[in-house]
Amino acid sequence: MAAQDLRALTSEIVACRACPRLVAWREDVAREKRAAYRDEEYWGRPVPGFGDPEARLLLVGLAPAAHGGNRTGRVFTGDRSGDFLFASLHRTGYANRPESIRAGDGLELTDAYVAAAVRCAPPANTPTPQERDACLPYLVRELQLLPHVRVIVALGAFGYVATWATLRRAALSGVLLPARRPRFAHGLEVPCGRVTLVGAFHPSQQNTFTGKLTPGMLDDVFARSRQLIQASASLTP
Repeated sequence: MAAQDLRALTSEIVACRACPRLVAWREDVAREKRAAYRDEEYWGRPVPGFGDPEARLLLVGLAPAAHGGNRTGRVFTGDRSGDFLFASLHRTGYANRPESIRAGDGLELTDAYVAAAVRCAPPANTPTPQERDACLPYLVRELQLLPHVRVIVALGAFGYVATWATLRRAALSGVLLPARRPRFAHGLEVPCGRVTLVGAFHPSQQNTFTGKLTPGMLDDVFARSRQLIQASASLTP
């Protein structure tokens, strides 16, 4: 039932035209294209989440890249951020292969689901707070349809704020947020009842090329996430 409901939600996300600025931008990019991809047909629509419906690990990014997810139709697919992310998920046992260049290329996630705070590629990779809030109900519903999630890794400060708002709005059984939202930091752990919210630097080139985020740092986040999941399972009656 969860997989069927997630497919129905995917169809709804893909049809969304709620934010005029984002609709215009994503479609302009899909028409104009980047020279390297001029022979490809761009997706040019909102990008849904994907992964294992039984996932205990949820990853929340910022938004699809203009020539990444907006081109391929799958978040973190076909761009440098995704290369960095999927390589780490592969090393830590959550992905069956270390890279993904397009939807349908054989990538499979085990015990993990990947989503974004905003589903359309934004100009300058910068959604507005209003656009984030307009997209928030989709993340709320995804989380509600992923009942086994025990750890949420927020990739970057934007994803962290959106995830916090999602947890507050979703009103999930057994989830209780602290009174104040802690300041975002890489490696931050916020116990929220049956779910732990973990912060990680976003695998953008701005972070990976400068060494602010290294492969080992991201691997450590996912290894720690697995420890938290296992600890949660041991406490479940």
